[in-house]
Amino acid sequence: MPYEAFDVEVPGGTIRVGRWGRGPDVVIAAHGLTATHVTFEALADQLGDQVTLLAPDLRGRGRSAAGAPYGMAAHADDLVAVLDHCLVQRALVVGHSMGGFAAVVAADRHPDRVAGLVLIDGGMPLDLSALAGLPVEQVVRAITGPALDRLRMTFPSREAYLDYWRAHPALAADWNEYIERGYSYDLVSAASGLVSSVSEEAVLEDSASELRSGDVELALRRLALPVVLVRAPLGMFGAEPPLYPDPTVAAARARVRQLADVLVPGVNHYTILLTKRGATAVADVIRGRLAAA
Repeated sequence: MPYEAFDVEVPGGTIRVGRWGRGPDVVIAAHGLTATHVTFEALADQLGDQVTLLAPDLRGRGRSAAGAPYGMAAHADDLVAVLDHCLVQRALVVGHSMGGFAAVVAADRHPDRVAGLVLIDGGMPLDLSALAGLPVEQVVRAITGPALDRLRMTFPSREAYLDYWRAHPALAADWNEYIERGYSYDLVSAASGLVSSVSEEAVLEDSASELRSGDVELALRRLALPVVLVRAPLGMFGAEPPLYPDPTVAAARARVRQLADVLVPGVNHYTILLTKRGATAVADVIRGRLAAA
């Protein structure tokens, strides 16, 4: 697959963007809370060269140099800045996990630029009633565990960092080259050793924006575009419950009447994108949406 990386100017600095493929159909993808654009490599392989897939490192992650302001509105505007840079008028917007919420807000803030939404285990309200009232950091730690904890850790080598992830219960049984390249890309050098490129400040501010700012709620109320939720039956720790059990999806559909729902068997919140079987299922949904647009 053809691939290149380039920088796009946004308020406060630049963001790094990966581009796969050269096809006339354009998809722009937003990654999850503590991820980078390399999350979408397996999906790009399954979409093939007939689709152009654009995916930025959201500000505060990867090789993006832009910092605050964080939040779903900032990420939504950055997605459109990428489309502007690439001279793309409209695109199908894909979001994984937190990126799904940024995608929903992009559709609200820039409706003329968004042809439709594919939300991968994200973008619709979660049932967080058991965590109600907790500080945002505690909510994020309860949901993500090791993904947040590693932001305060230093690693002596790339292999030590990969070993940290190899032990993750959602990844251990499916470890592959996509996962390895993705987490290798996440590493950057610091005075004390190797650290994750992901800013803890960005993670916590984005989580507050996603959960409590009201931007997502307002965008969902006004959402009129076609939207597909592609979900995993297993959660962030590779086991039940999923992030989106059936009752949560039913509640989301009551609010977003045009919501379609696709359950991908045998995957969890991570492997829905980081394995060939998961990425193949997501690519099939994307091709269906592109054909219908």
